[in-house]
Amino acid sequence: MSDRDVFEYALLRVVPRVERGECFNAGVVVYCRARSFVAARTHLDEAKLAVLDPAADVTGVRAALRAVEGVCLGGDAAGQAARDDAGRRFRWLIAPRSTVVQPGPVHTGLTADPEAEVERLLDLLVR
Repeated sequence: MSDRDVFEYALLRVVPRVERGECFNAGVVVYCRARSFVAARTHLDEAKLAVLDPAADVTGVRAALRAVEGVCLGGDAAGQAARDDAGRRFRWLIAPRSTVVQPGPVHTGLTADPEAEVERLLDLLVR
């Protein structure tokens, strides 16, 4: 038996001007069904944001990224999603949307430590 479990992840992209389609990665959401685990970590590169849209609402983008982290945490921070299990919260977060913060496609992998995977992916794909 393997000590690794399947996990899914999606990048969070900042799209400051949806009509232009330009974006950059600002976070990652990881879900591991076998461990009932869901978590998000974010990192907003304000310099990149300013290049794509000098008039961007930095405070609003940060709030949207924090909201994703809150939904993953569950409890009061998750709002209406507080009663949902980890899988339902992940599926809600990765649903396509046309907003400044958008999820990318879902990818899969194997991990022995989903928490460490979140940090590894953030360092590899976002920072």
